[in-house]
Amino acid sequence: MPADTISTEQLRDLLSAGRPVTVVDIRIAADREWSIPGSLHMDAYDAVNAGSLGLLAGRDLGPDPVVTVCGIGRTAAKATALLRARGVKALTLEGGMRAWSLAWNTAEAAASGHRVVQVRRTGKGCLSYIVGSESEAVVIDASVDPSVYVRLLKDHGWRLRAVVDTHIHADHLSRSRALAQQEGAELWLPAQNRSRHPFRPVDDGDRIRFGSDALVALRTPGHTAESTTYLLEQAAAFTGDTLFLAGVGRPDLEGGSDEESASRARQLHQSISRLLTLPSSTMVFPGHVSEPIAFDGQLLATTIAEIGERVALARLTGPEFVEAVLARIPPSPPNHSLITDLNERGELPEDPSELEAGSNRCAVA
Repeated sequence: MPADTISTEQLRDLLSAGRPVTVVDIRIAADREWSIPGSLHMDAYDAVNAGSLGLLAGRDLGPDPVVTVCGIGRTAAKATALLRARGVKALTLEGGMRAWSLAWNTAEAAASGHRVVQVRRTGKGCLSYIVGSESEAVVIDASVDPSVYVRLLKDHGWRLRAVVDTHIHADHLSRSRALAQQEGAELWLPAQNRSRHPFRPVDDGDRIRFGSDALVALRTPGHTAESTTYLLEQAAAFTGDTLFLAGVGRPDLEGGSDEESASRARQLHQSISRLLTLPSSTMVFPGHVSEPIAFDGQLLATTIAEIGERVALARLTGPEFVEAVLARIPPSPPNHSLITDLNERGELPEDPSELEAGSNRCAVA
């Protein structure tokens, strides 16, 4: 690696440790749908390509190391050269935001006496989970490299018993099959006929046992037909893309007519109503958040009671809910058809970052 670059892993380690570093994102505003937490946004992209620092020239960036960022790193490398010529300790994020899409951090919580490790892709907002009981654990919605989970399992002294997904994902490539194969664990997916690889089907009420406990499947269709929430007793609900901290899943990514999307929205309302009958203290662990995830170790979760207060859509009647959700559908996730197809086939490309770069768009708020 050149001396004037820094890798995603190195920058992740600096931010995780709270080390001083100034990240400068030089992309134009239209390209900054997602970003690195705490980064400075300075629209210098065109100026740098023209050979000058533009807005960067008049900015005191302080004494800390500076990391320049753009889409794939090429223009940021020019900015680094211009800054270093002025004596600034500048480095380029190798691979830019495309590479950063694979960066992750963690937070931990206790739920009903069990440890829950929340594994977060900081750029895409994908949330996955390791749930431990005694010496065994289950991974839910694996979205980072399998080696990350293997390392975290080892750190906690857990053996992987099962890997489960809440649904067929459309905005990121599932690593669940690869992790299960690598560790010799069972792969559980919601019962459906879309997946074209071996898996153990999960139906409503099925129990996935690990240690002295079990995850109980609660079918919650609407985002997709097979969407399933996993309950850890009555203490925690891993809701995937059905229910978020401040919104609900979108019902349109399976395609079809407007009436088919409306039908799925009605199913989604019924599913969320079912979730809201859980005890008010039940913790909700969603599959995504919409903002870049800071390296602060703060858990991204809420309770059923707080959902009722925070998510206005959850308080609507069925017809009101359907009308509001369909009126607020965001743009489709980038490459979602290709990603869905690969997930149905259980395949991972050698470099997933090209397909996955960009924010997730699975929520309606």
